[in-house]
Amino acid sequence: MKKLLSYVSVILALAVIMTGCSKNSPKAVATTFLNGYYHLDYEGAKKVSTEETKNTLNMMQQLSATFFPDSMKKAAKDIKINIKDVKEEGDKATVTYNTSTVPTDQSLHLVKEKGKWLVQWTKQDQMNGQGSGADSTGAEQEPAMNDSATGPTEPPTNNPDTAAK
Repeated sequence: MKKLLSYVSVILALAVIMTGCSKNSPKAVATTFLNGYYHLDYEGAKKVSTEETKNTLNMMQQLSATFFPDSMKKAAKDIKINIKDVKEEGDKATVTYNTSTVPTDQSLHLVKEKGKWLVQWTKQDQMNGQGSGADSTGAEQEPAMNDSATGPTEPPTNNPDTAAK
């Protein structure tokens, strides 16, 4: 009986540890999305995205396949993401981050759908042109998510300090 009780205790302890290291936290989801987006792995980014965000990523995927030279695709893989802060408010979260190519703070919004955290990148974010900065080569470029094919852009942010002017 003692042996059974010790096995159960070990299993419960492992379950608690595994839950604490969840891949379904806003930070983990944001990290997956941002690495996928900046490294041009749109399929990876879509795995943690809302349906509307997936549609936007599909468009970006088509543009990158057509217009991004191999040198830009290779340089994109070197971009580093730094998650600075995570704020959860019920079923919404905001992740503040910066990248090795754009050191200014950016924001990424997440929502909880059916118990899972997903990145919510709306058309409004896209139209606001928020998150302007440099492409993967460090060259300055136009605001995020416009129709130009200048290279990977910053995902939109709702931070007025970093919004495109």
